[in-house]
Amino acid sequence: MRRELSLLVFLVAQSVAPSHAIELAGVVLPDRVQPEGADQVLVLNGAGVREKFFIDIYVAALYLPQARKVAGTLLSEPSANRLAMHFVHSEVSKRKLDAAWYEGFERNSTAAQFAAVQDRLQQFVALFGDMREGDTVWLDFLPGIGTRVSINGSRVGLIAGDDFNSALLAVWLGKKPVTQALKKALVGVDKQ
Repeated sequence: MRRELSLLVFLVAQSVAPSHAIELAGVVLPDRVQPEGADQVLVLNGAGVREKFFIDIYVAALYLPQARKVAGTLLSEPSANRLAMHFVHSEVSKRKLDAAWYEGFERNSTAAQFAAVQDRLQQFVALFGDMREGDTVWLDFLPGIGTRVSINGSRVGLIAGDDFNSALLAVWLGKKPVTQALKKALVGVDKQ
């Protein structure tokens, strides 16, 4: 009985204890962020490493108002969020990054959805240059305002529309994400 009580006390303490930063591929990710202009603190929902041909490219972290494990709801009803990308590869060329953005949007959108965001996608892609190890991108969605893009802590642009943010998140969380492993790391197993 005493052992069961000790286990119960431990489990309760763990469930109410504050969470801590985590480290992935040498990148320390805070457990909470509050993007400028956001009226609430966002919590780390999940994080993972984007790999290609066994090479680590970037660490991605998804922050939400509260933890969610179903991507479909998040994509259809976007709430405030941050998708952070911490580059760990020596260099990702603008050409490769641009191609990856277009591919991610096209693979996870219907023709009509893609047509609706295509002009804004061009504006978005134009915000990026070559990315190098240590560079950080914050994609902060503020409902009613848009997706604010910051690179290395400096704002570089704002892309309007809830639909744009849904299409952007679908790059990682859609039916054909950049990788299934990264999708799972960001939100867990999708039941939709």
